[in-house]
Amino acid sequence: MQIIEGIARNYDWGSPTAIPEILGRPPTGEPVAELWLGAHPSAPSVLRPDDTPLDRVVARDPVAALGADTAEAFGRLPFLLKILAAAAPLSLQAHPSAAQAEEGFVREEAAGIPVDAPARSFRDRSHKPELICALTEFDALCGFRPPEATIAVFESIGTPRLVGIAERLRADGSPAGIARVLEGVLTLDDAGASALVGPVVEACSEAPDDGDDAAVERALVLDLARRHPGDAGVVIALMLNRVTLQPNDALFLGAGNLHMYLDGVGIEVMANSDNVLRGGLTTKPVDVASLIEVVDPSPITPEIQRPALVDGIATYASPVPEFSLQRIELDGTAVLDGGPAIVLCLDGRAEGPDLVLDRGVAAWMPAADGPVALHGAATLYRAGLGRLA
Repeated sequence: MQIIEGIARNYDWGSPTAIPEILGRPPTGEPVAELWLGAHPSAPSVLRPDDTPLDRVVARDPVAALGADTAEAFGRLPFLLKILAAAAPLSLQAHPSAAQAEEGFVREEAAGIPVDAPARSFRDRSHKPELICALTEFDALCGFRPPEATIAVFESIGTPRLVGIAERLRADGSPAGIARVLEGVLTLDDAGASALVGPVVEACSEAPDDGDDAAVERALVLDLARRHPGDAGVVIALMLNRVTLQPNDALFLGAGNLHMYLDGVGIEVMANSDNVLRGGLTTKPVDVASLIEVVDPSPITPEIQRPALVDGIATYASPVPEFSLQRIELDGTAVLDGGPAIVLCLDGRAEGPDLVLDRGVAAWMPAADGPVALHGAATLYRAGLGRLA
């Protein structure tokens, strides 16, 4: 194992204090949205003490770093571990399937769009499933509600345009019907979006705060509209499931899941990709056409994971081969499965061969090292491989 240094990402929705506190560093006042731990080519972690980027270490000897099977299957470290700290809502977004990512990447390459251009939507050929595990209470929007739930929210607000959309959903609440509503709302021009959203905001601001079931929805509308005036995504947000994770709860999001993280701090692990299709409620570039192509409009009931500890280890379910996530409550000695893996200490101290993991410190475990014994008292998160087919 070898200590690695993560790379901070200073997006405007980030918390200025949460990640610096975890890392034991004074805040600078600048938002710190994410800390990346992995070998993503745009922001690879560096190994201490020689400051070698992790992607270069993997490329130099893929078999030693990844193991023969993983090197053959992926050719690179297939996962990325993050600390995510949202002090404001992220964008309305979805991620492509593997086939969609390949098609979109080839299309944009042929169009001559530079990979690092702001207008680029498909930056690599990979899908981007992800799993978020809460460290604090964590609010998110995740997947489409059943149409009857959306109808109830729209009718409780009661503006004529929303009631009209509710009637369309009542006539056809199938995935195809939901997709038509999504496309109709997100492709409105600026004037049309303002004409739809403006009365919704007015109705929500004038409604009495009597603690009814729709009060949370009205508060969401007002918050999003304040941040992004006239953005049609405000209405789409009302069509999505509201999920609140408690610490140690987790949520897996697969391809096509339209979602939006609202607030909170969590550990996120995902396929090593940067393919994000945004549809609004953001200061970043949006690609509504590509978003609509990849969104799965099927209603879902989000499955919150609350795994029990077994011998001090909680394992979160991941149906993809690129990644897995474990929470390890170390109290004494534990033997961690071999790599490739990244281990992050969130609390306490863990000691292993020639290294110490204190709060906020992470380590790289290459496959060649095999299983590693750690001892101490600590809360650790281990990102590793899922099951190869």
